[in-house]
Amino acid sequence: MGLQQGFTKYCCFLCLWDSRATGEDYKKCDWPKRTYEVGKTNLQHSPLVDPNKVFLPPLHIKLGLMKTFVKTMCKTNSTRFLHLVGPQIRQVFRDPDFEKTLPELKMSAWNSFKWVCEIFLGNKKSSNYREGVKTLLYAYEKMGCRMSPQLHFLHSHIDFFPENLGAVSDEQGERFHQDIQEMETGYQGFWNEDMMSDYCWRLFRDNPTKLYKRKSYTQHF
Repeated sequence: MGLQQGFTKYCCFLCLWDSRATGEDYKKCDWPKRTYEVGKTNLQHSPLVDPNKVFLPPLHIKLGLMKTFVKTMCKTNSTRFLHLVGPQIRQVFRDPDFEKTLPELKMSAWNSFKWVCEIFLGNKKSSNYREGVKTLLYAYEKMGCRMSPQLHFLHSHIDFFPENLGAVSDEQGERFHQDIQEMETGYQGFWNEDMMSDYCWRLFRDNPTKLYKRKSYTQHF
């Protein structure tokens, strides 16, 4: 989307949410719509795609919610925090010992997180998903969680999520991140506009069924 990386002030690609206005967390929902003018509001490059055609990846939303939950637990109780480090989300869901260590407030936030992952961010969206998301936001606020980009999307852009999040695959997005990270090493960590053309050329060449007039048989070690 051409946004500046790092802890920026305006990091949402849909609106001008002020991520540093901690006093407005969980209070202000409507933010001005983003203007895609390069050089302003942390926009470095013109967007490559229409923002309205972007799918919010459910996996990254889940990981972001989990990260916020873990960071808050780290500030309050290191023992329970160490219990979370290592296992994946699904493994923690099936762990009966973990829930026994949670007090009432954190247990409410954990149950809301599980509900959102299974009912809203899963293959089927419940008819009362708005109430479930509100319960999650209320529990995270009472727990003392800071507003993260993932929470911001649930708080201010819940209508932007598609009807069936189970049909959205994160596999292509993960591969894109891996390919770009590998290409960045060739550019010595500096962004260059030629990177996208190289990436598109790599996708064009990565076609096992395509026949080429010339083929190199040189072996590289």
